[in-house]
Amino acid sequence: MSQPQVLSLRKPAFRHLDLQLVIGCAILTGLGLTVLLAPVISPFGPWEITGNPYLPPLSDAHLFGTDMLGRDVLSGIIYGARVSLLVGIVSALAAICIGAVVGGFAGYFGGVVDDILMRLTEFLQTMPGLGLALVLVAVIGPSVWSVVLAIALVSWPSVARLMRAEFLSLRSREYVLAATVLGESHWKIVWTHMLPNALAPIISVASLKVASAILTESTISFLGLGDMNNISWGMMIGMSQDQLRNAWWMSVFPGVALLLTIIALTLISDGIGRWLGGRRQSLL
Repeated sequence: MSQPQVLSLRKPAFRHLDLQLVIGCAILTGLGLTVLLAPVISPFGPWEITGNPYLPPLSDAHLFGTDMLGRDVLSGIIYGARVSLLVGIVSALAAICIGAVVGGFAGYFGGVVDDILMRLTEFLQTMPGLGLALVLVAVIGPSVWSVVLAIALVSWPSVARLMRAEFLSLRSREYVLAATVLGESHWKIVWTHMLPNALAPIISVASLKVASAILTESTISFLGLGDMNNISWGMMIGMSQDQLRNAWWMSVFPGVALLLTIIALTLISDGIGRWLGGRRQSLL
């Protein structure tokens, strides 16, 4: 009697896997290939002046037109994807690692360790993340890696709270108590028994962290605090904000690229969450 229930619970998960994960992964894969093949598929260099200023889309060799200096907009979008993805992925991974360590320690040991780490986490969460990131970038200096560091430092508290909740739930499970009674070390208990069972929600929110990091980087570059030596979508939108009526393509096309990336990452996160939820239910 239990087998039909398992099958009925798995089907919705795979439907969402097909509709969301496949679409999101397809968009993100295309973007990744664009980044890797940028020197091959880009018509011009990102800073190269290739034509007259303010050429509209579909003008000569400029599919997306040119900017106020005569630089190709399509080439800027292709090379700008490198910075956006680099900052998004690296800063999200760093935030997840920091949050997992802090939340894991707080949830596993509890007591004074939990109080100290959670008070620090709550203090950082009370501060506006974007404002703190802007201050950090201004203090450290504008560069790609300073933006990565700033975003990672303001993004880990939510991951820490999520990991703490998972560890608080897992440390009272029978297999964790059994490992403790058998005298296994704290490191082995956490690494072997608890961490693999706590990764599901982290995997689900990882792509959202990447999307949030990309948006934060775009905002920092839009405000002119990013690395001016590396073109990004936020920088392109920021430089063309006063030309929206006269040369709309300078800001619209980078904005569309940013929007598609965020949509793809959101679809992936939602699809993974539903798939993992379906798998958990099927095991009950």
